Amino acid sequence: MEIIRTSNYDAMSKQACDLIIETVQQLERPVLGLATGSTPEGLYQQLMERHENGDVSFKDVKTFNLDEYVGLASDDPNSYRYYMNNKLFHHIDLSDDQAFLPKGDVSDLEQECQDYEAMIRKAGQVDLQVLGLGLNGHIGFNEPGTSFDSRTHVVDLDESTRKANARFFESMDDVPKKAITMGIETIMESRKIVLLVSGEKKADAVRQLVNGEVTEEFPASVLQKHENVVLIADEGALSKL
Repeated sequence: MEIIRTSNYDAMSKQACDLIIETVQQLERPVLGLATGSTPEGLYQQLMERHENGDVSFKDVKTFNLDEYVGLASDDPNSYRYYMNNKLFHHIDLSDDQAFLPKGDVSDLEQECQDYEAMIRKAGQVDLQVLGLGLNGHIGFNEPGTSFDSRTHVVDLDESTRKANARFFESMDDVPKKAITMGIETIMESRKIVLLVSGEKKADAVRQLVNGEVTEEFPASVLQKHENVVLIADEGALSKL
């Protein structure tokens, strides 16, 4: 695992932006795996600015997001499709039919999981997957105890995860209890993984990620087994290494 230490959040976001642009420019039809939440917002802002400056085009890119809440339509302001449209997709030259997220409001969720896996396979491997790190070690919405062999599946969200996301909703009762997420095996098939971590509150999780045992009770620990992981983290997040 390569570790890139940055001075702050903005520098972390810039490093990640540079890696993504490098990937997009090197490949004929790049496939990017994207994440949501507060951590990648700076990255997406930088990508938008670099696109506006003419530094990068996304017209030949396909994107696959890690996850989506069950029960939320794509136009719901709390859905991850809405987030991605607002934070990135509608500000760059990426067409809607090349930007994929699981659909959380379908009647047959198991079929949606299978269909999403099939779309990823059809596109080829994800060339670069962006990940964040949960306080409990979750990646995507793969909570502690998730099998390392898991493919895209429906999950019950851990209470700590729901509390962490409650700030985006009017009340805790409004936070969905289930989500669709890429599985750990799906994530691990990406050619390159870029893990973004910021802030002292994640320092314990980073220490366990890097130095702890590989265990399904801390899902991110599986990244120790991937041959091409870049951890980009600021001083706070790396303070306990």
